[in-house]
Amino acid sequence: MAQPRERLRQLGLQLPTPPAPLASYVPTRTVPMGGGKALVFVAGQVPLEDGQLRFIGRVPTEVSLEDAQAAARLCALNILAQVEAAAGLDKVDVVASVTGFVRSAEGFGEQPQVINAASDLLADVLGDAGRHSRAAVGVSELPRGVSVEIAAVFVVRT
Repeated sequence: MAQPRERLRQLGLQLPTPPAPLASYVPTRTVPMGGGKALVFVAGQVPLEDGQLRFIGRVPTEVSLEDAQAAARLCALNILAQVEAAAGLDKVDVVASVTGFVRSAEGFGEQPQVINAASDLLADVLGDAGRHSRAAVGVSELPRGVSVEIAAVFVVRT
């Protein structure tokens, strides 16, 4: 499989500038594991594009399932941008875990379909290394009203 940067190009995608935190936290924390490996914890990424929040509202009453999937893909791109800045995508061994939150209207139970869009993007860019364990959780509110927020943990070579 092609390198992550090449895969992004083949998919017609470009990594954004890593978004700055929206509050009091760091976007990533790298924790050495020994043996030339480290964990990179990526703080929850929201659908921020060119400094603007997108896809505001509850799924599916204010944001369609398709738009929520687009929000999840944007979150995944922001996650990849954070990992590129913290360690470099070429050093990713595996995406260990992804936790996705979907701001859901009452009765909506398709959170896995929303977060699948992020999972698929990670696998498309990173190949088998992008396959991960995951949780997809419905919540009543997310920061600044966004429809999706996703956090992730990566194992990287140091």
